[in-house]
Amino acid sequence: MQSSLLPSRSPQDRKPNCNAPGSGCHDPRFIGGDGRVFYFHGKSNEHFSLVSDSDLQINARFIGHRPAGRTRDYTWIQALGVMFNSQTFSLEAIKTPQWNDKVDHLKFTYNGNDVVLHEASLSTWYSPNKDVKVERVADKNSVIVTLEDVAEIMVNVVPVTKEDDAIHNYKVPNDDCFAHLEVQFRFFALSPKVDGVLGRTYRVDFENTAKPGVAMPVVGGEDKYRTTSLLSSSCASCAFSKDTSSEKETTNVTDFGTLDCTKFSYGMGIVCKK
Repeated sequence: MQSSLLPSRSPQDRKPNCNAPGSGCHDPRFIGGDGRVFYFHGKSNEHFSLVSDSDLQINARFIGHRPAGRTRDYTWIQALGVMFNSQTFSLEAIKTPQWNDKVDHLKFTYNGNDVVLHEASLSTWYSPNKDVKVERVADKNSVIVTLEDVAEIMVNVVPVTKEDDAIHNYKVPNDDCFAHLEVQFRFFALSPKVDGVLGRTYRVDFENTAKPGVAMPVVGGEDKYRTTSLLSSSCASCAFSKDTSSEKETTNVTDFGTLDCTKFSYGMGIVCKK
């Protein structure tokens, strides 16, 4: 039987665009399905639901630290956990004291077992039913994950650089460069009731509480979206169910994967529309 995985796109379109909708980068700075920038800080060493739908759950593990005198953690996305078609898949950035771009910092699991993905551009791994595909976009630290007919997830692993540290005064310790993920999602089968930190922004009835025009529009909801682990759908707003049929009511989701909003200032409320 021929797989219905989505066709490959050109390499330049297969890495996260941190200035386009569906992205989550930096500390963490999201751009929702409505095209608006918002920040969700969460908390270090905790897990939060980014997307929760009847048959798809995507969680994120946050890492970070709190320098003396700060009232909250600086945080970054370190791992993603995906539940889909009664399967689990995770990818994470491996902790490292100093960044070396000649070393691959990605780790994968499928249904609790380690996945081996050879370090070569276009190296590919498929799940047994070929409904999950992982492909390297570069030899190291960059992949695209395809969930058949549901979503694509573009991922880069990056460190907190000395320049980032100097600009934002993170005070990163010498024994951890906080290797983390830059991600961008493309969704194809979300329901009208999708929830999650990012997922809710794709709802037709979504009203963004982030204030446009401010330097850093922060949204809360940690208690609403906190999950008990990377691969848990237990949270106050989670909608995922392993027993849900693959047939569901879906809403049209525009593909923003190639939309470039770089001419707009960070944090100022991008005016790109659905």
